[in-house]
Amino acid sequence: MAELAGRFGVHPAQIHTWKRALQDGAVVVFADGGGKKEKQADALVDRLYRKIGQLKVERDFLQERLVP
Repeated sequence: MAELAGRFGVHPAQIHTWKRALQDGAVVVFADGGGKKEKQADALVDRLYRKIGQLKVERDFLQERLVP
């Protein structure tokens, strides 16, 4: 740990913290296919933002045409 801490300029306790976090969280990361659910959620959010943008453009267009 001391060698890694010196090499990367961090405190050895930080390396222990990262190691423990990896050990505790690795099951979750690898259990769902390497973040497959997160990728699906990101894709859904992306589609929703695009839809919101489209609807805003349509609303603004119609508002300009209807309000003198």
